[in-house]
Amino acid sequence: MIRVPVLEIGGTHVTAALVDTATGLPVPRSVVRRPVAAGAGATELLDSFAEAARHLAAPGGARWGVALPGPFDYAAGIGRYRGIGKFESLHGVDVGTELRARLPRPSAVSFLNDADAFAVGEYHSGAAERRARAVCLTLGTGVGSSFLQDGRPVTDGPTVPPEGRAHRITVDGLPLEEVVSRRAIRARYARSAGLDARTEGPDVGALADLARGGDPHAAAAITGCFTALGRALAPWCAAFGPDVMVVGGSMAASWDLIGPALRSGLTAAGAAGPDARTTVSAMGLSPALRPDAALIGAAHWALGHPARAVTPPADAHRAHRADRP
Repeated sequence: MIRVPVLEIGGTHVTAALVDTATGLPVPRSVVRRPVAAGAGATELLDSFAEAARHLAAPGGARWGVALPGPFDYAAGIGRYRGIGKFESLHGVDVGTELRARLPRPSAVSFLNDADAFAVGEYHSGAAERRARAVCLTLGTGVGSSFLQDGRPVTDGPTVPPEGRAHRITVDGLPLEEVVSRRAIRARYARSAGLDARTEGPDVGALADLARGGDPHAAAAITGCFTALGRALAPWCAAFGPDVMVVGGSMAASWDLIGPALRSGLTAAGAAGPDARTTVSAMGLSPALRPDAALIGAAHWALGHPARAVTPPADAHRAHRADRP
């Protein structure tokens, strides 16, 4: 039995856990979740990641798996966060070297995009289990995505969006997340309900409750946004040919509303032509089965995708330099 230490880093939290290779699941009571201030300096951020990790009984010389959002050079372990409103202080920082100095006796650190980690976890122990091709989405603040073939992310080629990322798609001439995101759904409701332009609508969970209670503006906001998401994804599903689409993230809690709207958009008559409609009609559509999928995916990635020793590029710098003005 091998216990793989992993970190899942998000914009508001970091989760650490040991994943048991015998069961393929996090070890009971090993999961530690801590808050993260995404706008903090590099040293504070890196220390907060390591603080969660120090609560694990990680074996010496273990290979760590780390799932975190992009933009990030996952092979080199270098942050590329500029102009995106989070983790800006990690731009150009050799995060791999900094974590290896802070984690308890690691042998190496393997990095993976957080949406890819979710997808790999669902492939090994969830709704995409052993499917030849799967499209996996995470719906939170924005739209994360992973196009998997035999459990490996596909990030280039004519059958996937640029870098395999759905947020690179446009909808009616707009970036996808201007149409489908937490902010976009709230704004759509506010416009429909006639709220002051400076007033944010209720959050997505509250809008889902309103929609279930018969509020037409809330129902229209959710249906409109996720129908648009389906229309945007339909041509790529036709090209990639997935067996299943798996949807996770905080918004998936409202699957009773999101699922039908997404399916409607995927199969809409004008979405992408008859070939796309045939493909997506045969494709399974499912909410994620595992809330811990990203932890599981990061562990499998660490075991099956060895980290490489790399020389940081010229613009990489240590965390203490990133904190300087």
